Amino acid sequence: MKKFIVLTLVGVVLASIFAIDAQAARKTKAKSKISKEFLEQTETEINRLTTKIYGHALLSPQDNESLITIKIKLDTQMIEGSAPELAPLYYKTGNILKMRDLNKDAIECYQTVLENFPNTAFAPKAKAALKDMGVEIKDIENESEENLSDQIQ
Repeated sequence: MKKFIVLTLVGVVLASIFAIDAQAARKTKAKSKISKEFLEQTETEINRLTTKIYGHALLSPQDNESLITIKIKLDTQMIEGSAPELAPLYYKTGNILKMRDLNKDAIECYQTVLENFPNTAFAPKAKAALKDMGVEIKDIENESEENLSDQIQ
């Protein structure tokens, strides 16, 4: 009788552990989805900063903080899960950073587009921007063909 009770308790404990893991997995999947609100707010802020720069207005310290916050949010979102909706946000953020002479950060944004969103309309634009900045870009297709030919020989 004691064995039955102990085995039942162990079974209940194991079942509850698996149930908790399943809930955590569902929450993780939910986090990886990009909210419409996040996309709209980020797009609006990027457009505001772009308009200000094209209008030759100086960015305030709050604007600079906003730009940094956008980059951090985008990078955090990429860690949680990428989606093609991020490609235009990264590309436009790269443009703003480039106009502000923050070339290292701009290059990161453009490379993120190339590496994570190669099939979007923003990949060729990001590639062109990187070339304009003097960044050497390795063509993934040519590189894999070279590796194959090296392996064959």
